[in-house]
Amino acid sequence: MADGDERSTTERVLALLGLLQQRRVWTGPELAGRLRVTARTIRRDIERLRALGYPVYAGQGVGGGYRLGPGKELPPLLLDDEEAIATAVSLLVGAGGESTGDAALRALTKIDRVLPTRLRQEVRTLAASVESFGAGRPPVDAEALMTLARTCRDEVEAGFDYPGVDGRQRRRVEPYRLVASDRRWYLLAYDLDRDDWRTFRVDRMTAVAARTWRFRPRPAPAAAPYVQEGVASRAYPHSARFLVHAPAETVREQVPAAAAVIRPRGSDRCELLSGAGDLDRVLAHVLLLGHEFEVLDPPELAARCRTLAQRLVRAGVPAAPQPDPDR
Repeated sequence: MADGDERSTTERVLALLGLLQQRRVWTGPELAGRLRVTARTIRRDIERLRALGYPVYAGQGVGGGYRLGPGKELPPLLLDDEEAIATAVSLLVGAGGESTGDAALRALTKIDRVLPTRLRQEVRTLAASVESFGAGRPPVDAEALMTLARTCRDEVEAGFDYPGVDGRQRRRVEPYRLVASDRRWYLLAYDLDRDDWRTFRVDRMTAVAARTWRFRPRPAPAAAPYVQEGVASRAYPHSARFLVHAPAETVREQVPAAAAVIRPRGSDRCELLSGAGDLDRVLAHVLLLGHEFEVLDPPELAARCRTLAQRLVRAGVPAAPQPDPDR
């Protein structure tokens, strides 16, 4: 069999890599027959793969052959159309999950770079036929997540409808990062109409679309801490800071990340920042943590602590016995 295959050497080596990823062991004649080249060409192409860092092992005797071993790093995977569709659909579904959603979305954005246009509609159609149930984050449109991830990656403006004081309003933003908490997906973006950074809940967005304008990234706050502080504090009319006499790791295990920001203050203390519509509610939550604490802000909350402490003391003092009128 001649080596005059019409495909280039690069295409042939990639095809060989794809075959090695499909099955555990291939004999040299099997590979040569699949690729329509000689066994000598297969040996040369195996050496090319090894030079690129792919650990290809050759076994002798009965049951021997070529096999692709695990490497120090994850090698690029070659997927056919069916495998690419199945992988993309699985990641679209997983992007709304509670434990692996952010990793699934990162992987999906990488696949999206190379997914052929002819496959995207099929991926969208198949993803729409899959649903899930159970606790976790509120349902999020996987296609909206994908659109926002693309706009963050490609530095393209995004538009979406979002609830406001006057009903749903169209927002124009420069998207910066998608941030996943234990409960929800958020978008950190620069709001072009309000000229400031804003945090948006993805499950509240509708009609999400990429705009045609690209933007030059401006200096931005660290995404995850900014979003966490906004969710835990800035979103509420009142916020409070406490010095808790316990290690930050201990308090983090007691308080959901979306409910408070915990910052270490040495090895045995931490600062807790939280917000609420009613400061008494925040105070009650900190009290029930079971640690000594001090109110740092606002000053009126410290005065409220003293008032409530006096009320609790009075509630714990037994009432004086009343005289019996018949005696």
